[in-house]
Amino acid sequence: MPLPDPSLEPAIRDPKKLRNTALTLVAIMLLGGVLIFTAYQKWSRQQAADDRPAVTYRITPERDLRVLRQDGQIANLVDLRGKVIAVNVMSLRDPQAAQRSLAVMKRLAAARARTTDFTLVSLVIDPEPSDKLRTTLAETAAANGMNLPQWWVGSNEPKTLHKFIKNELKATTYPNEASGKWDYDGSIVLIDKNGHIRRGVVPQKRGGEPFIATFDFDQAAAWDAKGTKTGTANSNVEQLEFLLNHTIDKLLAEPFKN
Repeated sequence: MPLPDPSLEPAIRDPKKLRNTALTLVAIMLLGGVLIFTAYQKWSRQQAADDRPAVTYRITPERDLRVLRQDGQIANLVDLRGKVIAVNVMSLRDPQAAQRSLAVMKRLAAARARTTDFTLVSLVIDPEPSDKLRTTLAETAAANGMNLPQWWVGSNEPKTLHKFIKNELKATTYPNEASGKWDYDGSIVLIDKNGHIRRGVVPQKRGGEPFIATFDFDQAAAWDAKGTKTGTANSNVEQLEFLLNHTIDKLLAEPFKN
């Protein structure tokens, strides 16, 4: 084994320099932590203040829906590009699931009667013989004040229509009927001027990710029945309708990009 070189001297550590180096490293770590925390706080405030309607999906022209309307005309939803659309699904034989959303749709129609770039669409899911469908749609429209051009009432053959509702409108439930009773999603769906499905955004007061809301008024009514509070003077149903109108206003202000 070779012996150590007698000319080499062991390193002598300077405690003062070591201490200064340690303090410098600690200061850098603290400063970095402060900068990261400050950036996070700024990001959280931005997230909390951002109430732009959330984009969840885009309905392309290739996946569009063609409907027979209450006036007997065949029309496509894509024909409404450039307008904000509120869509609800309804059954004429079993209307309970759409009872609340239909009432909201009627209030939207009344409040926005002069808004030319806003349209309502009600999709009737009941199977109906083609020779009777036109009459059924016309009678439904007349009974509920669903007047063209503001409000379309339309339908298609069940398989095509139900598939569109589940896949394109992103309904929580594929419409299905058992023993004469329908199970379907009665929520109101908003489509922007460019064909995107949009949802309401509720900023969080304490920062963090905002709450993305569907316009499900039956769910809101269930929360009210449980005594769930909104943090405002409004009930959950009232607050959801407020959010719906706020979201529509935001969408109307956005440009049509085609």
